[in-house]
This record gives sequence, C-alpha cells and structure tokens, in this order.
Amino acid sequence: MAVHDDGAWRDRTVEEPGGSVPVGSEHEDTGGSREPEDSGDGRPKLRRALAALGPGLITGAADNDPSGVATYAQAGAMFGNASLWAVPVTLPLMLAVQETADRTALATGQSLGALARRKFGRGARTVLAVLLVVLLVSNVLQLSADLMAVGSGMEMLHGGPAQLWSAVAGTGILVAMLTGSFEFVARLIKWLCLSLLAYFGVLVVTGVDWADVGSGLLGTQFEWNSDYLGIMVAVLGTTISPYLFFWQSSNRIEQLRSEVGGDERPSQVRLTARNPRAARRKWVDARVDVFTGMVFSQLVMFAVITATGATLGTHHLEIRTAADAANALAPIAGPAAAALFAVGFIGSGVLGVPVLAASASAGIASLTGRSWGLDRTPRQSPLFYLLVALGTLAAIGLSLVYRDPIGLLVFSSVVQGIAAGPFLVVLMLVSSDRKLMGEHRNRTLSTVFGWAATLLMSIAGIVGIWHTVTSGP
Repeated sequence: MAVHDDGAWRDRTVEEPGGSVPVGSEHEDTGGSREPEDSGDGRPKLRRALAALGPGLITGAADNDPSGVATYAQAGAMFGNASLWAVPVTLPLMLAVQETADRTALATGQSLGALARRKFGRGARTVLAVLLVVLLVSNVLQLSADLMAVGSGMEMLHGGPAQLWSAVAGTGILVAMLTGSFEFVARLIKWLCLSLLAYFGVLVVTGVDWADVGSGLLGTQFEWNSDYLGIMVAVLGTTISPYLFFWQSSNRIEQLRSEVGGDERPSQVRLTARNPRAARRKWVDARVDVFTGMVFSQLVMFAVITATGATLGTHHLEIRTAADAANALAPIAGPAAAALFAVGFIGSGVLGVPVLAASASAGIASLTGRSWGLDRTPRQSPLFYLLVALGTLAAIGLSLVYRDPIGLLVFSSVVQGIAAGPFLVVLMLVSSDRKLMGEHRNRTLSTVFGWAATLLMSIAGIVGIWHTVTSGP
C-alpha cells in the first residue's frame, strides 16, 4: 500500500505530566485494540533500558562504520591528538541532531522526506530531490568503501582476495534486504562492532600522554594547513552525516510500525495512537536509545583517535591500508591485532551497508509519496527497493575496480561533510514548524544546538569543496 502524506492534519495536544503530546488528526483511530501494551510491567530498570535500545544504538554503531574508523584512525595517525577537539564539540551537536530527527518520527509518524513534502512547495521539493540524489551518490561512494573494508578484513583473515569478498558481501546483503531477512542478520552482525572497544584497551596499556590529550580536546593544537583541514572535514562529515538522521527517522518509524502490526498510516504509527502513559514511556525510551547510541559512537571516536595518536601518531604516519590501521591495536592484541581489527571492520561494514543503501532511498521514495522501508516487500515498495538495488550494485562494481580502500573511506567522509549542511537546514525547518510538529517542535536547546550544527557543517562543506578542488580525492 502506497504512502500518501499530503493530507492536512488538525493537530491538537493532550496534557500529561512532563509535557504535551501532539495528538490526532481527523482520520485518527485511537481504538484500544491498536495500542501496544504499556511496558510498565515491573521489569528492572536496567533490563528495560536495554530493551529500549534500537534505532538510536544502530545509528551510533553505523556511525562507526569502516569509513568512520578509518577517518578517525587517519586523523590520529597523521596529527596525533590535534583532532580531538571534535569530540566535545560534536557530541552535543550529534545529540541534538539525532534527537530532533527521532522526534520528528515519533511526533508525526512520518519520515523526513514525507514531512519535507508537506513543508515545502514544488520548487523547493525539486531542489530537495536533487540533493537526495546527490546524497544517494555520496552514499554509494561510502557504501563501496565499506564493502572494500569488508573485503580488506577478510583478506587480513587470510580468507582470499579482497575484491571477491567485497562482491560476496554486497550481493549477500542485497539479497538479505530484498528477501526481508536482514533484520535477523543485523542482530548478529552489530555485536561484531564491539571489537572496536579494543581501542579502549590500547588507552590502558599504552603510554598515553594525557596532558597532550587534554590539550587536543581543548583545541589548542588546531592547525591551519590544507591536509589538516581536509581530515577535519572528513572527521566532521563521518560524525554528523546526513544519511544518519534520515536513517534515524525512517528506522524509528519502522519500529513503530512493527509495534502496531505493520500499519503505515501516520495516525496509527505516531505515539498519539497510544494511551498517554504508554506514549510518554515510549518517548523516554526513545531518548535513552538515541543518547546511548550517540555517546557510544563518540566514545569510540575518542578511543580510536587517541589510540592511533599514541601509537602511529608518534611518527605522523599516513594510513594506507587496513593493516596499517590495525597496527594501532598491537600494544594490546599483539599478533592478533590484525584479526581483531578485521572482525570490527567486517562487522561495522556489513551493518553500515543497509543503512547507507536505505537512507537516501527512503528519503526519495517518501518525498514522492511512495511506500518505503526494509519492513516492506519489493512488491509493496518498488521504487524504494529499486534505488536500494541500484545503489548497492553500483557500490559493488566500484569496489571491484578501485584499489585504495582507505583513501576512498576518507574521501567519502569528506563528501558527507560537504552534503550535511543543506540537509540540516531541511531538518531544522521541518522540526521547527508548529503546524507539522505541534507542541513538539524545536525548543531553545534543540534550536541552538541544531543551528550550531548546521553552521559548523556548512562551513565544513565550504572547506571540503575547497580542499577537494585544490587537492583532489
């Protein structure tokens, strides 16, 4: 069934402890038979908190895909702790951006593409469609880089040629998405990303200069040269990537759909189809999910930069292969460093592929009023799956002919940094619209940090374009 998001809704609110929840439309069915059961069942708080982890945690893990790890490792290896200022700067910005994207889905039951369709006129929607196509191409670059990383990981494990495994991984993931079996695979694969926590072990056993780390966090080591500015655009681009907030929005809606029996009508999916207590609990759980995912992502970022800075960064070496990056784990893992890094590369790469393939595809499909989602079948969402398939196949082809996986991983992060600014403008305009968001439109903190992220990434985009033109990929 196609999604049609043009209908005008009459937003109203219901007051409850802790805030107002926008409810209903003239078409809303609030029958109790559609409401998920209230999860206030006396479970221990820790167990309930773990159960709440979902789209936000996956987004945080996807942010640490091979592109992210390679970019952070390259920054640490080339410039030591000089790039660490990005950690405290981007953490509140990431929290604000991803919480905002998540809130748009929870409050409206619609994806960013659908909300943009309601928000903007035909001309602006055309511009946004072009931007989404650019994002799709950008995602293909990063998707290809992730597949190459999976291949490099298998090669490091002596599994055979990297190109062969890139093709196998890409084809296998595409089949899993087309057949609806990826959800099960993702549950297994995302645990492989925990191998990246080994970088925290490096911080314990390696002689880290913590005074220098503190100096880096404060930004006193900032450099004004092309190479440094280029890698910082890549760091910012892989941290606040536009595909991540598109994914956060769409994946949250898929989760809400599953809780109401797969219904895709916004009036059934959004939280106001629940009783106030259940809605409030879901709202809190969603925030725990998002904040946990973003904090985990930033901790890994800090650990990778600091660990590579304390090892490879002492010689200011440029990382050219996955094995070079793996050497940063040698102090804790010894000969097993390559295998440990390879497992993390493979796990995060496989998890990142569907996120990259689906995010822009969902945006384009919803912007045009078509059905979308990995929880749908290709018959139900033909345009969405066509875009997913074309993007994945293009990435597989590129992974077979390109020979510099680390270079492409970092370059794809630069491209994401260039693309982020315009999409953040769209996100902020949509989430600030009272007609669309009701009482859950942006408030002071969301507005300040959201527009700060927009300004930072717009500047990064300008610097990224300059660096790309003057230096090349």
